[in-house]
Amino acid sequence: MKIVGYFEGTDSNLLTKIVASGFCTLPLANEWDGHGKNASHIEPGDVDLIIGHLHKLLPPLRECEDERAKTSPMGVDIQRGFRPIDLLYPAKAYSIPVLVVVPKDYQKAGKSLLGEAADFLTIVTPEELEKKVREILDF
Repeated sequence: MKIVGYFEGTDSNLLTKIVASGFCTLPLANEWDGHGKNASHIEPGDVDLIIGHLHKLLPPLRECEDERAKTSPMGVDIQRGFRPIDLLYPAKAYSIPVLVVVPKDYQKAGKSLLGEAADFLTIVTPEELEKKVREILDF
């Protein structure tokens, strides 16, 4: 049975459709809000798809001393040098599809904020999300 990992704020109607169609769901957390299984700790077989809104993948801003982080697209104000790629690295390593929800007018900015993670995930509009989920899960 396929499992969909989702970050807080994912459309509950969509999640209900996913479950009613025979799939499981698993809440995921980022490093700073703790609303589910930490996405950076996902292992093979934990989830088959990840869904989340852009803001759940970006750390809260604060001054950062990490020199490596200062070159990231988010600049010097990122939490502990943490980047979206750090949160989603298991998805990249295990080839888990990731859908990031961003309104059409903000997708260019969203892609920039995602940095390296933008290379392996798919940015979708809220209106496109269900269609993409159905394509990936084949239902």
